Amino acid sequence: MDIHKILKQLPHRYPFLLVDRVLDIDKGKTIKALKNVTINEPFFQGHFPHRPVMPGVLMLEALAQAAALLAFDAMDSSPSDDMVYYFGGIDGARFKRPVEPGDQLILEVELLRMKAGIFKFQARALVDGDLAVEAELTCAMRKIV
Repeated sequence: MDIHKILKQLPHRYPFLLVDRVLDIDKGKTIKALKNVTINEPFFQGHFPHRPVMPGVLMLEALAQAAALLAFDAMDSSPSDDMVYYFGGIDGARFKRPVEPGDQLILEVELLRMKAGIFKFQARALVDGDLAVEAELTCAMRKIV
């Protein structure tokens, strides 16, 4: 899935779109996606100017965006203006290595279960095969009323 299809599936836009490409998707099971981390990212100006490091919360957000792509694919649907995909919880988040400009963050997400618009995922991100972050994510699709 290229950036054009991602833009049709996710409401996020620069600077908050954190998935550049979907490398592989196994319907209803797993997704493998890519985030190219560049020095041009606006958060690097302040985190940290002397040693730029991608904030952990943005790594988790990138994983959640990949999870949303997997969820929409699993349901054969697309987001609509009256639907929002929220974070419901983050459990067991562990940060194992810093992510710096020039890194490619490989996002791997597995759908554990879904019921009534609530999704549970096991997620991890790697750089050069090394674990950068892992967490269990809970997300919810809700209609805007």
